[in-house]
Amino acid sequence: MTAKPRLLFISPRFLFPMNEGGKIRTANTLRNLKGGTFEIILASPAPAGIGAFAADINAVCDRFVSWPARRPATPERVLALAAAIPVGVATDRSAAGRAVIAGAIAEWQPGLIVADFPHATVLLPDRTEAALVMFTHNVEAEIFERHAGQASGIKALVWRDQARKMRRFEGDALRRYDSVIAVSARDAEALKRRYGLQRVEAIDTGVDLEFFRLMPPPARQRADTVVFTGVMDSPANIDGIGFLMDDIWPLVARARPDARALVVGRNPAASLIATARSRGLPWSFTGSVADIRPHVGEGDVSVIPLRIGSGTRIKAFEAMAMGRPVVATEVGIEGLDIEPGRHFLQADDPAAFAEAIVRLLGDAALRQRIVDAARTRLEERFSWATIAQQFETICLGALRRRG
Repeated sequence: MTAKPRLLFISPRFLFPMNEGGKIRTANTLRNLKGGTFEIILASPAPAGIGAFAADINAVCDRFVSWPARRPATPERVLALAAAIPVGVATDRSAAGRAVIAGAIAEWQPGLIVADFPHATVLLPDRTEAALVMFTHNVEAEIFERHAGQASGIKALVWRDQARKMRRFEGDALRRYDSVIAVSARDAEALKRRYGLQRVEAIDTGVDLEFFRLMPPPARQRADTVVFTGVMDSPANIDGIGFLMDDIWPLVARARPDARALVVGRNPAASLIATARSRGLPWSFTGSVADIRPHVGEGDVSVIPLRIGSGTRIKAFEAMAMGRPVVATEVGIEGLDIEPGRHFLQADDPAAFAEAIVRLLGDAALRQRIVDAARTRLEERFSWATIAQQFETICLGALRRRG
């Protein structure tokens, strides 16, 4: 029997629990790749108590190698502002990680190395004979540029400086790879245009349709609950919820005085909680939850009021899969091949966003029509098995071209 080609997958983050979009995308892609064409070796930092995740690790790879995970302290991140590379990249550098990866390459001689996010480039050896593929979940520089556009004062200066560093780092890093995988056609074109890349190939965003099953609407006389899901220590999500609270919610409350909001996600900013409380808003913040599904099930409408970010938002597909109609900004739904007005409602200014929420809360038939169309679209195209096949095809092409 011919041995499978070996794929070394390098992640700068431990993938479990799958509580962020990048982790969800990567882990589900690997889970559906395992048992296919490649023998998969996963390399990542690992936390203490890794034994609790043994089944999760086994589900996504054939071998796992790691180095101790560490969380950079605030002073270290502040000092990293002076580095020539972006803060997040500087704090991902690890001598232990580079040694583990160099050892894995020497021992198993993979024909293909996949780096997860441009940050992972700092963990690679300077030279390797393997074919190199970058799995980039965002246009990283774009995130910083959008932050700079929303910030003011010293924060705007910091974001502009980080954007400049990220443009340089991202371009230099991506040009090293034989192929770059983007998570949407929109991102693929943006990366080609920004950095003059010759080979950027797009895959779709997926959703676990078995896990995120259709849920019946809440058993209430009147639809009144708006739900948002996302890690609430993310600057993009903090900005989005601030936008919802400050600019959109007063218009919603004027039309629907009984409306309430549920924000689901870890580490909600104390300032947001305090503001909601001081204004007497009927808002709830769950903090970290083991399973978002029961909380999404409490909602009548899912909202993604993002103004900052890049890549694609998996939260949109999860809400749609569970039967919750979505209202999103252009950034919130960016890169997903779905149709506004049919699969979701799109709005960017506060008045239009509030009007879309109010329409959905007040019209059960409209909610059901959008839910049905969105779920059908997901079932036709966006399973993780389909996305993994797209990913595998690109990897095989890179391996074949390297010869």
